[in-house]
Amino acid sequence: MALSARQRRPLPSEASSSSSSPASYTKLDKPKRSDGGEEADKGLTWALPLFALGVLRYMSATSNIIHDCDEVFNYWEPLHFLLFKSGFQTWEYSSQFALRSYLYLLFHKVVGGPASWLFSEEKVRVFYAVRIFLGLLSVITEAALVVALSRKYGKRLASYALAMLCLTSGCFFASTSFLPSSFSMYAMSLSSALFLFEKPAMAVAVAAIGVILGWPFSVLAFLPITIYSLRRKFKQSFLVGAIMSIVLLALSLLVDYTYYGRWTSSVLNLLLYNVLGGGESHLYGTEGPLYYLKNGFNNFNFCFILALLFVGVLPVARKKYAPDLFLVVSPIYIWLAFMSLQPHKEERFLYPIYPLICVAAAAVIESFPDFFRDKYNPNHNSLLISIAQTLRPLVLGLILCVSHARTFSLIHGYSAPLEIYKHLDYHDHLETGSVVCVGSEWHRFPSSFFIPDHVGQVRWIDDGFSGLLPSPFNSTLGGTSAAPPYFNNKNKASDEQYLQDLEKCTFLVELHLQRPYPYRGSDLSTWEVVAALPYLDRELSPPMYRSFFIPYLWQGKNVFGIYKLLKRIPK
Repeated sequence: MALSARQRRPLPSEASSSSSSPASYTKLDKPKRSDGGEEADKGLTWALPLFALGVLRYMSATSNIIHDCDEVFNYWEPLHFLLFKSGFQTWEYSSQFALRSYLYLLFHKVVGGPASWLFSEEKVRVFYAVRIFLGLLSVITEAALVVALSRKYGKRLASYALAMLCLTSGCFFASTSFLPSSFSMYAMSLSSALFLFEKPAMAVAVAAIGVILGWPFSVLAFLPITIYSLRRKFKQSFLVGAIMSIVLLALSLLVDYTYYGRWTSSVLNLLLYNVLGGGESHLYGTEGPLYYLKNGFNNFNFCFILALLFVGVLPVARKKYAPDLFLVVSPIYIWLAFMSLQPHKEERFLYPIYPLICVAAAAVIESFPDFFRDKYNPNHNSLLISIAQTLRPLVLGLILCVSHARTFSLIHGYSAPLEIYKHLDYHDHLETGSVVCVGSEWHRFPSSFFIPDHVGQVRWIDDGFSGLLPSPFNSTLGGTSAAPPYFNNKNKASDEQYLQDLEKCTFLVELHLQRPYPYRGSDLSTWEVVAALPYLDRELSPPMYRSFFIPYLWQGKNVFGIYKLLKRIPK
């Protein structure tokens, strides 16, 4: 009798589910409440994550600073050229090197084009329209991830993940950054969601989009989901992924031919330059092996630490999280290890795994009581379990509070460059053709979207920088198809990049810090201040106070410089 009971034939539904995912865990496997009801019946609806993420991403789009000059010169400036026929070009966009994809830019021109027709005289609105579009992509992909988590693992884990996706500084800033690594982050969220929805073929297709249309190097982060999806449904996943890859590569090739004026592949060129060609990214700075650990804590605080501890939770919560959730968050460890070995490191390189950090941390927080649960009587609530359950919202609240402190500090400490250029709009009474000169602050230039039409040009002036600076797209040489002779891939300065006659400068942008050297704008007989904003002095401010806003101490403990827009006094 007992033998026959143990060897009963499984029901069809059991057989089908076990065949498709042999060790898959769902929220239905969770212990039930003491009242007999399930902890979560249908998971979160789409309304809550769409609304919460929508509000926060709109806030990010309208208040986010620009964290990296590559965002401006490699993406905002070429987009500005496509829309308004003016803008700065970097050596990567020279047809001689052709390292950047115009297909990625055209994807954003879908929004930028109509916005430029609508706001033809207010280019800064086009900038924010594109940012809102980026935020919308983040909302849709991350909402899908939250809903997928809730349906598979329950409302609590999904709610924790949603809270951290909304409010952690890393996700808040990366979500509306115009960067391929941010686009790969959107693809990572959506691919992970489709994987949890048990749609492996679509997960592979989205991964291909994130790699080819976004950032080719992110292929390593997509490998776990791609490989396991191929294991589950090889024929369908391989076919869909291959078709998507071929279509995107062919489209990229055609677009690159159209803009670079020759047959070339920016995707292949980028890979060859950085991998096989011995790319010299170290020319642009190197960091130590602990850089990403420090950066991860700054942007995610204790959320980052908990995410790294996810593998420690697996022995306790193996039934819940292995293999599916472990596969989803495994790129955290793969990507951190790989990127930490590279000499050239930048914060944006971690963007593809940012949502996964929130998911892994949410799973760890949700599992606190599992460390004290009796495996023979999982429904018994001991004192330790009650304490662990109480700790969950406390830890989450601490993460969110520290995250807000970080976000507030960055926005209020470093937003001056975005705001100062807006004051040029108030000087449209000057004759057309005025020149804005920028010296050492060239790397904080927020893009030509902030330069009104009555300003003729922006020029760099020599303040001692010895590297190669961007130059305006040269329509005479062919515009996007040009290979200007003054560009090189060795970061060597060009003789043509600086304005020699400083008398031509109508406006001057400078950051005045408490340093023992003179500033051009200090000559009050030549320049008058038309706008001035505080800017956090990173070098003189204590690390804790500059990194996190602490009420009543942030303003007093930090040191601030003055970001100035100056106008030449007519003689």
